Amino acid sequence: MDFVTDFASLTWLDGGFVTLMIVVWLWLGWWIEHPSASRPSVTVLMSEYRREWMRVMIDRQPRIFDAQIMDSLRQGTSFFASTCLLAVGGVLALIGNVDPLRGVAEGITMAQSPAVIWQIKLGLVLLFLSNGFLKFVWSNRVFGYCSVMMSAVPNDVDDPRTRPMAAKAAELNIRAAMNFNRGLRSMYFALGSVAWMAGPWPLLVAIVLVAWLVWSREFTSIPRAILLDERGYPKT
Repeated sequence: MDFVTDFASLTWLDGGFVTLMIVVWLWLGWWIEHPSASRPSVTVLMSEYRREWMRVMIDRQPRIFDAQIMDSLRQGTSFFASTCLLAVGGVLALIGNVDPLRGVAEGITMAQSPAVIWQIKLGLVLLFLSNGFLKFVWSNRVFGYCSVMMSAVPNDVDDPRTRPMAAKAAELNIRAAMNFNRGLRSMYFALGSVAWMAGPWPLLVAIVLVAWLVWSREFTSIPRAILLDERGYPKT
């Protein structure tokens, strides 16, 4: 009964903005991975370069440079997976003892809330961080699959297996990178969801800022302009 009473202290604004955040997170991820042909995202543009990388790799002897790049990519996924895991541990510790957080948050908002409310709010942060951790781990593993496939590509350009296997390696590389980007987006939204501690309206502001940040880096950033210039796309 106490839980129901405490839970009732959340308003419809809280529920609405949390739902909005999850919808924006999912929708933005879909848009980035499925943009229009006339306005490709950085993710899509880089996918084409990953395919080009595997085509060029066929003629490169030796392939030490390619192995070094793959090692660098896997180190990146390992770093972010470890970071997410540490953050998850920190959030779980706070869920177990919300008093330090409650003291800071209540000092800002000048409002008191039951401990269960802070635990629910931390649960949203935990959701995004956990998803990011799982995406980074899977990305690391798929990069490993890609490394094996690259090693299996024959050195003979005329071998009928060479180009099909290089194409498979490219698609594995793209899938790994896609999951890595999903993990990064989860981390962005995890940081944004911390604003809920200050109330529903700060959460709405965080949603707008995080969505704009993620969108702009995929569709209006300087790296995107550089990629478009090299690929000959219209600069839109």
